[in-house]
Amino acid sequence: MSSNSGIQIPSRLPLLCTHDGVLLPGSTMRISVDTARNMQLVKSRLLKGTSLKSTIIGVIPNTRDPEHDSDELPSLHSIGTAGLAVQVVGSNWPKPHYTLLITGLCRFRVTQLLREKPFPVAEVEQLDKLEQYTEGDQADGELGELSQRFYQAAVQLVGMLDMSVPVVAKLRRLLDSLPKETLPDVLASMIRTSNKEKLQVLDAVDLEERFKKALPLLTRQIEGLKLLQKTRQHLFLLCLTTPSSSLPKVCFVLFCFFGHRLKKMPQSMPEYALTRNYLEMMVELPWSKSSTDCLDIRAARVLLDNDHYAMEKLKRRVLEYLAVRQLKSTLKGPILCFVGPPGVGKTSVGRSIARTLGREFHRLALGGVCDQSDIRGHRRTYVGSMPGRIINGLKTVGVNNPVFLLDEVDKLGKSLQGDPAAALLEVLDPEQNHSFTDHYLNVPFDLSQVLFIATANTTATIPPALLDRMEVLQVPGYTQEEKVEIAHRHLIPHQLEQHGLTPQQLQIPQDTTKDIISKYTREAGVRSLERKIGAICRAVAVKFAEGHKVSRAESPTEQHAGKTGTFSSHTSLLFTAAAPPEMPIVIDPIALKDILGPPVFEMEVSERLTLPGVAIGLAWTPMGGEIMFVEASRMEGEGQLTLTGQLGDVMKESAHLAISWLRSNAKTYLLTNGSADPLEGTDIHLHFPAGAVTKDGPSAGVTIVTCLASLLSGRLVRSDVAMTGEITLRGLVLPVGGIKDKVLAAHRANLKRVIIPKRNEKDLEEIPPQVRADLDFVFASTLDEVLNAAFDGGFPAAVSHPQVVSKL
Repeated sequence: MSSNSGIQIPSRLPLLCTHDGVLLPGSTMRISVDTARNMQLVKSRLLKGTSLKSTIIGVIPNTRDPEHDSDELPSLHSIGTAGLAVQVVGSNWPKPHYTLLITGLCRFRVTQLLREKPFPVAEVEQLDKLEQYTEGDQADGELGELSQRFYQAAVQLVGMLDMSVPVVAKLRRLLDSLPKETLPDVLASMIRTSNKEKLQVLDAVDLEERFKKALPLLTRQIEGLKLLQKTRQHLFLLCLTTPSSSLPKVCFVLFCFFGHRLKKMPQSMPEYALTRNYLEMMVELPWSKSSTDCLDIRAARVLLDNDHYAMEKLKRRVLEYLAVRQLKSTLKGPILCFVGPPGVGKTSVGRSIARTLGREFHRLALGGVCDQSDIRGHRRTYVGSMPGRIINGLKTVGVNNPVFLLDEVDKLGKSLQGDPAAALLEVLDPEQNHSFTDHYLNVPFDLSQVLFIATANTTATIPPALLDRMEVLQVPGYTQEEKVEIAHRHLIPHQLEQHGLTPQQLQIPQDTTKDIISKYTREAGVRSLERKIGAICRAVAVKFAEGHKVSRAESPTEQHAGKTGTFSSHTSLLFTAAAPPEMPIVIDPIALKDILGPPVFEMEVSERLTLPGVAIGLAWTPMGGEIMFVEASRMEGEGQLTLTGQLGDVMKESAHLAISWLRSNAKTYLLTNGSADPLEGTDIHLHFPAGAVTKDGPSAGVTIVTCLASLLSGRLVRSDVAMTGEITLRGLVLPVGGIKDKVLAAHRANLKRVIIPKRNEKDLEEIPPQVRADLDFVFASTLDEVLNAAFDGGFPAAVSHPQVVSKL
């Protein structure tokens, strides 16, 4: 037995090998035992032993992590710690293992490994020579200075901790009672250190070296606590440094309350982080910070015209807002809703409005949102709670009067977590949003100065209460002329820049742009047009990247003589291996076809109307206006009507109305063929092509009547006529919506005559002048007028019944 400073350990010790921690003298450590050798040591020595000597074992670190099923003894560290097993707890889940609570006594060195199985036993030499220092004859010099510095650092560290924690209070008392030579081991085991750093302390047998190894670790821990305390003090001082003018009174009182509460709260409490995040959010919100509006109407008009072509109604509404702001600076922000098909520039107009006003811009994508907490935030009682996207957006922009774009407001969902559309009612109500209360903040925030702009493809899916709070501005599709202007003002320059090209390298004439619009895209907006222009830029960029030269083709003979075509053997753009061209590449129709392929959309209107029983209607969809063919055929039968094409109930009712009206007026329009009922012994099949698309609405009534009249009379409907309008059983034509989109669809299809209800004549004011000049409009109030305009030479009534038209 060895004897050092009253600590006696056996000269032979069983060794417990550890790989997940380092036990230091004077510290207590829990060790999990699950390897075969360690399990055998616990069973043979600790569980069966009866004397104190049997509970003293050697705890020695492994130099590498051994495999649990390996029979080979792992490499052992040369120095370990003799420890007293205070507690042994066994468990069979998830597999048999023991958990030991061991208190370190002193260091030892392995002098000889006596055996390896069933558990290692070694001859050891005790290393701690403590009696010399405790006697006091070595308390001066460098060692004494180191011990004093270490003691002062330990006192400083403990003083920075929360004394209300029992462990910290106990450690403070131990500092005065423990010998100074034990402090390096005790403190190194308590502060945040790596196993490698603890091994360095364990290997420091010399006391002076041990102080030198442990002191930097203690200093590092103190510096980390200082930095943390500085952050906390900065947050605490916010209560005093934040002027009451920047926070509303109720917010300032609440902020001070939680600030003083946080100061008394231990950092280990879960509520500490929640409270701190809450206070930081309140400080960062722009309660009274706002940006200054640019109220120069002339400059605003120029900026809007430069950013967007057409869209006169939207521009006028923004200028009206600026004009009123000049007269009244406290004007509340309007709540606008841009409704139109995709790709017409609704989102980019919102961004342009923010630039015009000189305000910050923030976009909220609401498509698919189905949780009201996304709008109003989570209550702070929930784990992971956070404010809603409205408050987060204000924190991001840093001012209380930004332009907020609520994108795709018509695509909000609904779930068990609530209805976000209902949560938006308070946000978008000018009479309520001056005191919007987010669940996370739980204090009112003024949203009255925010300019809200919502976008939607249709108002049909927007709840009526939400729609009532917004000023709806329709953004219809573009005409071909407008698309050409937009392409050459914005799209082509943007795509050239995106693909690293210049106007000196690539040019797309207006005729080519018109071909792209009419033959390769069919849309109300310009997204597909921009993609096609991008495809042209990529094709040209490939040739420039390959270092090829472009030259005009002269003849097929020269091509055959040795020139190589770029896109095909017949293209007008030919490339030869040389330097890049000096002249710009001009895309003509032949090159366009070679790059984009055959035309996707060929106008088939005249081909479809070569037989009786076909008419062209006009339909409105969220994607814009479209032309719609209606086909009818007759066959022998029992007078039944068959409808196909995924029709809704309203359209089915329109078909039955049309049949009833034609049967009741068959003699008037000479449709009887010798029989009182034109459907006697005849079945009618009415079909609406594009059967995969659901169709509904009353505006196809006049088209169905014209189609059936053509079928029953055997006469062809004019191939350049399209129509829209609701019908009644008495033959009246009622007004419908979406006139501008429908007229633009007819214009895109190169139709010449459009029949619309008389009461929709006022809607033509929204149609661009060049479109009105290209079309012949017929305003019909009765079906008689519709039929007369749809057939060449009219659709004459019987001479003996002239009064029927007036009755209708």
